[in-house]
Amino acid sequence: MNIKNNSIKSGVFVCGLLMAVMGIYSPAHAAYPDKPIKLIVSFPPGGPVDIAARIVAARLTDVLKQSVFIDNKTGAAGNVGTQQVAKSAADGYTFLVTSSSYAVNPSLYGDKAGYAPKEFSPVMVIATQPNVVSVNEKVPVKTLAELKAMAAKEKMAFSSPGSGTTPHLTCENLFHIIWKNDVTHIPYRGAGPASVAVVGGETSIGCTAVAGVYQFHKQGKVRILAVSSTERIADLPDIPTMAELGYPQIKDYTWVAVLAPAGTSPEIVNQMNQAIQKVIDEPETKEKLLQAGLIPVGGPAAQTATYINDELKHWSKVVIDTKAKAE
Repeated sequence: MNIKNNSIKSGVFVCGLLMAVMGIYSPAHAAYPDKPIKLIVSFPPGGPVDIAARIVAARLTDVLKQSVFIDNKTGAAGNVGTQQVAKSAADGYTFLVTSSSYAVNPSLYGDKAGYAPKEFSPVMVIATQPNVVSVNEKVPVKTLAELKAMAAKEKMAFSSPGSGTTPHLTCENLFHIIWKNDVTHIPYRGAGPASVAVVGGETSIGCTAVAGVYQFHKQGKVRILAVSSTERIADLPDIPTMAELGYPQIKDYTWVAVLAPAGTSPEIVNQMNQAIQKVIDEPETKEKLLQAGLIPVGGPAAQTATYINDELKHWSKVVIDTKAKAE
């Protein structure tokens, strides 16, 4: 009797073990990723967010051994794409690539932003860059001081990647709060269109992150008058910082970050973080980012979360100080 019971118990154990082993190797437990990954970019092609996403995605496909593709979902200063990812499955196959507007919009739009930071798990800040004030080549000014004098006498307008983007707030602070000049803000749907606007003369002034107008400046189609970084940009050594020009309170940056829907497993978040880190550590990737005016950042997911939380606080204060409104 005991022998029979022991045989039954052994059979059950072996059966359970076989089922467990089969489960490990079943398609449901296949190694991540086992299908294409979508990066939803919340701004249009041609701007710094899109540029950074495409540089990284091209190499992520090789690193992850799966197709990584870009899907631009634009509108409402990045809110449209952000809302879509917030509602996406937290399965590691949809990520958001966005700018620092992600940290601005909850304060600027309130509930109308359509998302809350708690709906996301930060993965990595890919790169950062200062904002710049540029003018069309035909505008007869060569310095920020000359632009200030001209703006005090003539009706002028500035383009930005959208209401609430950090370039918009940088110039809102400079033109309206500090200069007290009535320079009209014309928001565009991303840095690409905003940069093209100043190149084409739709607006005489452009307020964008440096990547948006970097090549146009090199081509002589626009003139960058100032950068909002604490130090001059290595590739633009002749362009002074805002602090050098008498505006030490303006130390603003636009960043590009990857976020996952809240609930994505920490293992997947860390795997994606490590994959992106491997990509941006490659000399060729670093060079491409730098050529676009983007400074590579990287770092662990936990460090990214801390940085973005600090940015949420910083930009909330700027929105309050400038009394900025969504347009």
